[in-house]
Amino acid sequence: MGSAPARVLAATGILLAASGGCAATGSAESTADASGSPSSPAPAAAAEQVAPARRAHSVVAPESPASAVLRSGRRVRVNPVGTTGAGVLAVPEDVDVAGWWVGGSRLGDPFGSILVAAHVDSRGQGLGPFAELLTVDPGTRVRLASASLQQVFEVRSRRLVPQDSLVDDSWIFAATGSVRLTLVTCAPPYDASRGGYRNLAVITAVPLGPPEET
Repeated sequence: MGSAPARVLAATGILLAASGGCAATGSAESTADASGSPSSPAPAAAAEQVAPARRAHSVVAPESPASAVLRSGRRVRVNPVGTTGAGVLAVPEDVDVAGWWVGGSRLGDPFGSILVAAHVDSRGQGLGPFAELLTVDPGTRVRLASASLQQVFEVRSRRLVPQDSLVDDSWIFAATGSVRLTLVTCAPPYDASRGGYRNLAVITAVPLGPPEET
């Protein structure tokens, strides 16, 4: 039984634009004498202005997720994916591989949904590891890892969402709001005459702590 992928639709373009980071900008200030002419800053002040900025130890550079460890201990490879011309999330055909939506947040981002989706099963491959999400309970922990970061998330909710347009369920993929891990797979009932599974199982998990360097 094949599973149908999630639909992202027109909101994709907005999210791709919203996912970019912002850089702080500034300008050097000059002082003026009584005549209104600018004067040079004192040597000590000039030295302070050119001092290089340093990144705080608590800040990490965000990275694309590369794997997820589920409740069972099963490690699932995660590949970056986009959407098709029809606005459908291009979930990997291999049920043992999940797809991270490149329009969403990354591991280490301070806000937004880190959307990771996989097929629940396949006619030729049988059940995939994401099938265990159909019965996952709140409190279950999932570990997400990238090339040099890892972060543990705790499941807070499991919802069934009709597998149609997700415009009214933008919380699933929005790059705004509190940072969260959103795991998605197909869920019963299965109706072959209507293209496959009729629902999506959407699991929302929140971080238990900041991402750690590995």
